[in-house]
Amino acid sequence: MPSFDTLAISNPTHLTFGYAPKPVRTRSGMVIGGGIVYPEINFTLPSMIVNLETMPEVIRQYREMIVGVLTRASGLEAPGVVVEFESLPPMTQNPEWGLEIVRILLDAMHEAEVKNGLKSVLRMTPSDTRGTEHPPKMRSGMLWGGILDLCEGAVALGAELLSIESVGGKEVHDVALQSCDVGEVIFSLCVMGARDMEFLWSNLKAVADRHGAYAAGDTACSFANTAMDMAEQKTIPKVFAAVVRSISAVRSLVAYEFGAVGPGKDCGYENVILKAITGFPMAMDGKSASCAHANGMGNVAAAACDTWSNESVQNVRLLGRMAPTCSMEQLIYDVRLMNQAINDGPVASGMLQRWMVGSDIGLDPQALILSPESAVEIASEIVEAPNAYRAGVAAGLAAIDILSDAYNDKRLHLPDGEAPWLDRIRNELYDLPEQEDVFIAKMMDVVDTTTFRAAEYDLN
Repeated sequence: MPSFDTLAISNPTHLTFGYAPKPVRTRSGMVIGGGIVYPEINFTLPSMIVNLETMPEVIRQYREMIVGVLTRASGLEAPGVVVEFESLPPMTQNPEWGLEIVRILLDAMHEAEVKNGLKSVLRMTPSDTRGTEHPPKMRSGMLWGGILDLCEGAVALGAELLSIESVGGKEVHDVALQSCDVGEVIFSLCVMGARDMEFLWSNLKAVADRHGAYAAGDTACSFANTAMDMAEQKTIPKVFAAVVRSISAVRSLVAYEFGAVGPGKDCGYENVILKAITGFPMAMDGKSASCAHANGMGNVAAAACDTWSNESVQNVRLLGRMAPTCSMEQLIYDVRLMNQAINDGPVASGMLQRWMVGSDIGLDPQALILSPESAVEIASEIVEAPNAYRAGVAAGLAAIDILSDAYNDKRLHLPDGEAPWLDRIRNELYDLPEQEDVFIAKMMDVVDTTTFRAAEYDLN
């Protein structure tokens, strides 16, 4: 499997939307990362119970959603569409339910191509239900088996992109966020999470290979997006959330070290760092994902995207149309603008990217961390590290340096009381042991080991 010790994109001006050094070609002829930004639509049910009795209504709703978004995409002459199906937990625990929805989606996508020439590709993202058991079994049992069965069945039916929002290490990370403990963050992401990702993606790559599909990529949504949401709610500092985001790239990178090739999962805002390292295309979401979560980087998130996503939206009625159809329209107009800039040449696309970046990076620490310039700087530190643990420390320190320099130069506004956190986090990172085994031994004496199964992370 690939080992990344140099950057695929070392010049920030080349880390841009629509282009990836290693594009992905779908069966319908879409080339993701080949000079076109595609809309990526994700939708889910309104609040309702999913069980055997409600499955007919579930199926009706998914059929309504996919027909609505594809009809609108055809009407607006989208260059192609990525459709993501994120299964809800009952659909992963009962794979036959999830596979019935996969069939509905693929049938509608095929019909839209035959009737209207609309190219499309399906991303299958099973919910990681392993975390619903306490302490979780990460490598065995019915929950893990359900994930594998759903993935295997979906790519056998025709889904081409295989992703997941994995949760390995979340047992420790949730507590680490509450106490803003950067050492525990690194332990959860770069030791526990990285080891789980090795196991997980070795298996998912094998599933994809058996059916000619792509292992697409993971996301630190359960980790860095949780930190982002907490920071938006002012329960943790925004600078701490930005450092978590930088460190999270180390965990998400493991998927590509074990065979994933993109496009990376949309809600992984760290994807811009991963694109610099791997050269693979990446999905992103931002301003047009406000239906799913709040963030302070709605424009800069698009600066290097290859697909542009709404993250997820419920099937509820708005004044215009049903919400998924409205989201589809928004995404198409967003990518039209990016694609027009690409068509007008490097000067035009470079100007649009500068506007995207410049409008956000002075107002939010995480936006600054995810600018192309910062992403390349953090990526450089990650690939030079000897292991995931040291890469996490290096990514954290790089983020602190970027934030500190911008704050001292008055290029970054920080909320009241957050500036002292920069030195606090830096000092905590410097105090961590040099050797990974020493760090692990120290952390095993600190964290609550009853919340996870050490053997599932090779931590016996």
